[in-house]
Amino acid sequence: MKYFIPLFSLLFLSQLSTAQDLAFSGLDKSPLDVVMYRGDDQAAIARIIYSRPAKRDRVVFGELVPYGKVWRTGANEATEITFYKDVTINDKLVEAGTYSIFTIPGEENWKFILNSQTTQWGTRYDNQYDIFTTDMKVSPAPETIENFSIRIIDEIDGGTIFMGWDDRIASLHFDVAAN
Repeated sequence: MKYFIPLFSLLFLSQLSTAQDLAFSGLDKSPLDVVMYRGDDQAAIARIIYSRPAKRDRVVFGELVPYGKVWRTGANEATEITFYKDVTINDKLVEAGTYSIFTIPGEENWKFILNSQTTQWGTRYDNQYDIFTTDMKVSPAPETIENFSIRIIDEIDGGTIFMGWDDRIASLHFDVAAN
């Protein structure tokens, strides 16, 4: 018993020291978000994980995000999409799996790039891993969108991915392949 109290005290002090050294980071300026798209049976069809940068009184497209150059489509790590079922995008079959999304914004249209390289920092784009590139529809936003946002809207036989920020909304339809 006489050894138990000093041993317990030493253990307690070492834990207290570790707890004081542990510092949690503050909130990220571009917080992480997740979009889930489910079928009528609530089975997962697609999930998008991305970071949401803020406009913060900046001119986004054409300045912060240059026209005609590959953009990580968010902030921080590369935006990732997981398809839990095979889908088709503009008549191109995309097998179930996880991919990175990159875009090339333009004044009138955007290019959507599906890339097989995942878990990389968003600016580490390598086109040798591109699965395919296709056009996105672009329209003006009805009001300023402060934080970059992604949403999937349910439609017949599939869904449409909407990406909105500042004064623009880009969209891309996909169909769920019949299994």
